[in-house]
Amino acid sequence: MWIRIDSQSGVPIYRQIASQIEQAVLSGVLRMGDKLPGVRELAVELAVNPATVVKAYDELQQGGLIEQPRGRGTFVLGRAVLPDAERRRRLRAAAQALLLETERLGFRPEEALVELERALRETAQSPEGQREEDGDVRR
Repeated sequence: MWIRIDSQSGVPIYRQIASQIEQAVLSGVLRMGDKLPGVRELAVELAVNPATVVKAYDELQQGGLIEQPRGRGTFVLGRAVLPDAERRRRLRAAAQALLLETERLGFRPEEALVELERALRETAQSPEGQREEDGDVRR
């Protein structure tokens, strides 16, 4: 499984699990009808308590992303569609994270904006979404 737990992040493990599964559904990596690992299987794989996986799966089920028909397993219900307010909240959080990383790397916010505009142009020009990875700041 592609779920990665970061015990140093301060984010509860069940939230890390739920968030990564949700992200996989939102991005289309997981699709309607896909079967998720069983609770015990995922707990062993991630070296966490099964109750932690149960809590993550319960959260995802309450959010309408998965279903758990008794005795059949855990399945993705379909591609998640987030409400506009949640989408905007996540976009704002991503922008704030970019600014924090920009500062941590010693760049000015204007330089981050240049790189963001560059990435946007490259993505628009490339049908595969391939980007240059040379790290140069161009103006």
